Amino acid sequence: MRREPPAWWYRPEPTLAAKLCAPLAMAYDAAGAWRQRATTPFRCPLPVICVGNFTVGGAGKTPLTIAIADELTQLGHQPGFLTRGYGGRERGPVWVKASDAAADVGDEPLLLARHGPALLARDRVAGARAMTTAGAASTVDSIIMDDGMQNPSLVKDLRIAVVDGATGIGNGLVMPAGPLRMTMQRQRSLADAVVVIGPLTQRVATFLRSFTQPVLHAEIVSAGDTAWLHGTRVVAFAGIGRPQKLFDTVAAQGAVLVAGVPFPDHHSFSASDCTALLRHADAMDAQLVTTEKDWLRLPDQGPASDLKRASRPLPVKLRFQPDHRDQLVTLLRAALFGQRLQRSP
Repeated sequence: MRREPPAWWYRPEPTLAAKLCAPLAMAYDAAGAWRQRATTPFRCPLPVICVGNFTVGGAGKTPLTIAIADELTQLGHQPGFLTRGYGGRERGPVWVKASDAAADVGDEPLLLARHGPALLARDRVAGARAMTTAGAASTVDSIIMDDGMQNPSLVKDLRIAVVDGATGIGNGLVMPAGPLRMTMQRQRSLADAVVVIGPLTQRVATFLRSFTQPVLHAEIVSAGDTAWLHGTRVVAFAGIGRPQKLFDTVAAQGAVLVAGVPFPDHHSFSASDCTALLRHADAMDAQLVTTEKDWLRLPDQGPASDLKRASRPLPVKLRFQPDHRDQLVTLLRAALFGQRLQRSP
């Protein structure tokens, strides 16, 4: 289970705890820089579009990954997802099936597999190679890499960094002093574009003004019919990077949010968690609502199956500002066209 990031990571100024962690942060950053220099990246014959972020934790990578797959499909391509499968036992390379358990492959691969072919591989190069085999070539002509922007093992044709409009990069320090995966000085060159999700705080807006790359804006909205939520009393629960996103989305659909119960990212729900949520919803005469990823993570058997049957997942999608969606499509076309040129005789 991933631990909840400390709240002091997201305070404007470094706290005493952050300052005490500074030596470890320097060592972590140095190790990352050495890995970047020492690795010779593999050039995949298929175009690779990477969706990552500057920080650890959730910022909205999965909705953007799915949105990119939708755009590529509309452009006439057949994208496949390359995912690490955080939280699962499987190391891969292996194609994810709808019948797989989240305990084996993780929740994100199961969600991605609902939108297209998804291959799980802890080793990104082995995964990319597997996606170019004869069996996969007929169905996959481009790769969307979920996370791994800082991973130097694979050449990316387009690198898009996701930024949460509310939390940004926190205190701006590297782990464990802050949420950054490496210093922003090193990371700026890793992104070809930035997608900001949700309303901006002034602090995040100031940070984004320093970028010369395209900065696109999008918001998370519900997908599909949500009329059932209007006026419904809801107990919402989520184990994602920032559970408040679900709570805000539920409220925006006209639901009466009687309680929002947050859990750590990729939380594995225990029997006591399930019992407490079921009792809470029953006492409040409310409908249990969760994210699609959390719902998929609940097993069909055992104590958690009762919670799964009682809960309704709320699928979401990204909605771009119209001109920013056009910019995204332009970036995708350029990445695909550039790759085709490199593969031409």
